[in-house]
Amino acid sequence: YKLKKELWAFHNNKIAVRFEYEYRNTKGEWFRAYGNENWEFDENGLMLKRFASINDLPIHENERKL
Repeated sequence: YKLKKELWAFHNNKIAVRFEYEYRNTKGEWFRAYGNENWEFDENGLMLKRFASINDLPIHENERKL
């Protein structure tokens, strides 16, 4: 499992990121998951809300990027 996140935007207590990760299931099949996340934090810096849109794509091992 490898994860890559990129900051997309931020304002006050809100952050938007783009992410991508690759993983292998128990059968040895590889997948790439990618999408966007929006985070909102309270005044103490604790996460208040998290919204995510995630897509899974089956890939061959030689197609791995991470």
